[in-house]
Amino acid sequence: MKTKNITLNALFLVVMAVLSQVVITLGPVPFNLGVLGAFLTGLMLTPKNALMVMVGYIVLGFVGLPVFAGFSGGAGVLFGMTGGYIIGYIFISVISSAACKASHSLDPRVRSIFTASMMFLSLIICYAFGTAWFMFITKNTLSTSLAVCVFPFIIPDLLKLISAVFLSKALKKRLYM
Repeated sequence: MKTKNITLNALFLVVMAVLSQVVITLGPVPFNLGVLGAFLTGLMLTPKNALMVMVGYIVLGFVGLPVFAGFSGGAGVLFGMTGGYIIGYIFISVISSAACKASHSLDPRVRSIFTASMMFLSLIICYAFGTAWFMFITKNTLSTSLAVCVFPFIIPDLLKLISAVFLSKALKKRLYM
């Protein structure tokens, strides 16, 4: 692996850990900027590197480093009610990365629409995985789980998606990518 890739992977692992600490707790599932970090990681790295960053982030949290929301870490967080959403970051970053890579062969007029659509799909997959896990852990119904874990997050997460697209374009220029 090239030094540049190692450096970028480390940088985005730190980005994930830092953005996850920007937290507003209003219920059992905190609002944080981890989704923004996952989108940025996907848009900035190859699918393989995005996967490595997300797995690294999860492993660091699993072993107890306080990288998850609210400076939390440990297996209890990962196997707790929000663990499915943390695992869902893998889908967000890898699908976003693959979409960005695939879009280079598309007409420039549809490139952004394709990438944003695939990013939205990755968010839906994250919601599905996280909500299923939340329901399994809490024994809540689907309607209750959606009301607590998905509906309040849709608009903020779409804003994170849009922000990631613009931030990644600026970052690519700054990082000479």
